[in-house]
Amino acid sequence: MQTTSSKPPNMPHELPVSTATTTTSTDPKKLTLIPLIFIIYFEVAGGPYGEEPAVQAAGPLFAILGFLIFPFIWSIPEALITAELSTAFPGNGGFVIWAERAFGPFWGSLMGTFKFLSGVINIAAFPVLCIDYMKRLLPALESGLPRYFAIFGSTLGLSFLNYTGLTIVGFAAVVLAVVSLFPFVLMSLIALPKIQPHRWISLGQKGVEKDWNLFFNTLFWNLNFWDSVSTLAGEVENPQKTYPKALLVSVIFTCLAYLFPLLAVTGSLSVDQSEWDAGFMAQAAGMIAGKWLKIFLEVGAVLSAIGLYEAQLSSSAFQLLGMADIGSLPMFFGLRSKWFNTPWVGILLTTLISLGVSNFNFTDIISSANFLYSLSMLLEFAAFIWLRRKLPMMKRPYRVPLRLPGLVMMCLIPSGFLIVIMAIATKTVYLVSGIMTVAGIGWYFLMKLAKSKKLLKFNVGGVEEIDQVRVVGHS
Repeated sequence: MQTTSSKPPNMPHELPVSTATTTTSTDPKKLTLIPLIFIIYFEVAGGPYGEEPAVQAAGPLFAILGFLIFPFIWSIPEALITAELSTAFPGNGGFVIWAERAFGPFWGSLMGTFKFLSGVINIAAFPVLCIDYMKRLLPALESGLPRYFAIFGSTLGLSFLNYTGLTIVGFAAVVLAVVSLFPFVLMSLIALPKIQPHRWISLGQKGVEKDWNLFFNTLFWNLNFWDSVSTLAGEVENPQKTYPKALLVSVIFTCLAYLFPLLAVTGSLSVDQSEWDAGFMAQAAGMIAGKWLKIFLEVGAVLSAIGLYEAQLSSSAFQLLGMADIGSLPMFFGLRSKWFNTPWVGILLTTLISLGVSNFNFTDIISSANFLYSLSMLLEFAAFIWLRRKLPMMKRPYRVPLRLPGLVMMCLIPSGFLIVIMAIATKTVYLVSGIMTVAGIGWYFLMKLAKSKKLLKFNVGGVEEIDQVRVVGHS
């Protein structure tokens, strides 16, 4: 593998790509700013669909405060860290590279396990969410074989669309975002004359016990995964400049997309708190404007679920490709399609696993994904702080404008929230997460054995090779 570059020595280098990933007749088209913004949007949110359980769990006031405050203690710090490390290490391994560069290959592999499994569990929720909205139009999808085949068919169809190319996914994300958000814009405008501000300060119905587990998991699930886009860095045009801009716009856009519809519905309607389950926004649209808007919003929900699935499937698939590039996985995982240049092995594996967990109920999917993601984020925060301490002179095209003590404080607040999320998890979630962690540790040693015995073909060099071509200097 080539270990030299024509770039000036003080410029950051993209990750080397294994031979298996470059056997294509044409270079892949790079993602530009606008498609990247909307891919990030779908990595994280995809619209207000799914925020309803926060009201059911804790009432309107806490739900509004949650979606107003939580971005400052979680979304913004995570986006800042993603911007710095994605521009410093612009390769498809993303967070796996960060952990491996900070603490070594074991922690890089474990990071990959946590992120991949949490991502796959998260992906499995979107066909389920899509069918939950569609069953309001087609009651036959409520249960039984029709529901199973609907989830199975939609998962396979959406995965095939992803296989056709990342640039297609990017431009489709723009269209899907505009169309899926439009009914919320209409609903918010129509609701304006009906809003009674005193409803916003309601603590919920008397006698209804607050479900903090559901509340925090709903906030977390709706506002996390900002770092998932880091696994696409090798596919982005000029990532050093594009990533910070895209993340900034995405954070603002996503938070407003959650907050305005929530204010409109809680302020204009007075309904039983128990009705605020996943999918209630469609019912609210019908109450505010009529059946036509209810149907429009349900169609938008389906389109949003498509965008969510496509964006997050891309990140998970390219994560496996990036891990193959740095030698954490066999080169087979880095194979790309001859026709579309997409990581077909990653897409296939992610699809099969998501199908396996798609029969969980929606709350179980959220809780399991959140716990694994919490573990990975604690490791990510530690890697971010340690890289600043370990490599203070490394060239960082974007640098979070804080010194080390400020960075520690920035990471401590969301870390405390992660510990709360993990502490209130159910025994089932603890058991599942423990099994997956042990499996991840076993997978690392299995790969280490396969590499030492040359049982499988790996990209030799990995992150060490990146360091050889990467000359650091003052930023």
